[in-house]
Amino acid sequence: MKVLRLKPGKERSLLRRHPWVFDAAIAKGGGDAGETVRVESHEGQFLAWAAFSPASRIRARAWSFDSGQRIDAAFLAGRVQAAVQARALFELRSDSVRLVHGEADGLPGLIVDRYGDTLVAQFSSAGVERWKSVLADALLAATGCQRLYERSDTSSREREGLAPATGWLRGEGSTELQIQEHGWRLSLDVASGHKTGYYLDQRDSRGRMAQLAAHRRFGRVLNCYSYTGGFTVAAASGLAAAGALAGAELVSVDSSLPALERAQAHLALNGFGPESGVKAEFLDADVNATLRRFIAQGRQFDAIVLDPPKFAPTAAHAERAARAYKDINRLAFKLLPPGGVLLTFSCSGGISADLFHKIVASAGIDAGVDGYISERLGAAADHPMTIEFPEGEYLKGLVVVRK
Repeated sequence: MKVLRLKPGKERSLLRRHPWVFDAAIAKGGGDAGETVRVESHEGQFLAWAAFSPASRIRARAWSFDSGQRIDAAFLAGRVQAAVQARALFELRSDSVRLVHGEADGLPGLIVDRYGDTLVAQFSSAGVERWKSVLADALLAATGCQRLYERSDTSSREREGLAPATGWLRGEGSTELQIQEHGWRLSLDVASGHKTGYYLDQRDSRGRMAQLAAHRRFGRVLNCYSYTGGFTVAAASGLAAAGALAGAELVSVDSSLPALERAQAHLALNGFGPESGVKAEFLDADVNATLRRFIAQGRQFDAIVLDPPKFAPTAAHAERAARAYKDINRLAFKLLPPGGVLLTFSCSGGISADLFHKIVASAGIDAGVDGYISERLGAAADHPMTIEFPEGEYLKGLVVVRK
């Protein structure tokens, strides 16, 4: 067994059972890509069994902190089974679920989503790449599914020195799927959709939007970075439940015309098309420029959703990202009347919840607007953050009611 020996004092994070070992912490040792290595302190104390990643700054990711553990196919199958069983602990109002959430489930670099009877996996680290075939078989055995599609085309995979890989790993068939969430229906293409095909992490926030729309009976809703219209459908669902859909204005803005076309189809799929009386507008445009144009036109909205893409993948990008987050939030505040509601999000791992709060507060000050932070939102429960891995809290959201 190959050994990684750490520099003096660099064992502290592993003693706290944090799963990452950075390149700068290593005194000597190494291995092949994905190979299991023994990680030791400078004094030779066992710390963890880990998968070695020669091309990544995260040079090793811990599989286990038990010196007697054997890292083999049975171990990985057990981890997969435990992750699948854990999802029964959470109340999920959908037929689709995040089954494996990387480090939080003891499988660093592996993401697996289930859409109905189809699994979609991302193998984004050298360790899970080395065990890909074993993990694919374990996933089918644990779920009873017959189809597994690979979407290993993320930037994090590139940082591991791994080439993109997509396509069917097990089974075959159409990549176009339909799922249910909170009583409404949505469609996706696992081959071309964002992430594994859809943003399951925002499930609870979409449900909350439906509740807010029903309670507040929003007349005008603006959904920015709308993608395929999940928040738009949620708003329409809430308004329909309150008998307030007819005459409501729903504006969705995204820079992807195919995504907007799917968003329009989602409204129709759920009975919220033109015949329902709703006024739906879909803008293939830049969000920042659109917000500025709406301000110049004097338009206002009772509810605005800001769910932008990842501006800061790491803490090193935080300063530049903070400026971008501040600008869009400042503009959105200017479009809210008193009592208007802003649902604003950051999915950037490099932006902490505390920093995001400060960014939004600064945006409000620059806009000359104060507001009540009525709720904090985060990823759905099947995207867990664990005690030992706080970096898992990547999605942060605030509900702000303008004073």
